[in-house]
Amino acid sequence: MKEKKYYKRLRELREDNDYTQETIGKLLGISQRGYAHYENGDYDIMGEFLIKLSNFYNTSTDYILELTDSPVPYKKIKNNKDLLKL
Repeated sequence: MKEKKYYKRLRELREDNDYTQETIGKLLGISQRGYAHYENGDYDIMGEFLIKLSNFYNTSTDYILELTDSPVPYKKIKNNKDLLKL
């Protein structure tokens, strides 16, 4: 099982975009301290927060979770027919 390293990517994204932990905590509806727990790897990130952060930073959840090194978000699928083209 891969070690949970995504917390490093959370910090990198935040710092690269010049945001504070307090600002990102507010985005997620939690305190600065609560958000710090995610960056420190104390808590596993919830799916809802992961989606909010990927949308906020305009990247993919896979990038945050370090399943890819490409920060470019995936193309959104418009309907089921688009799935068949994959």
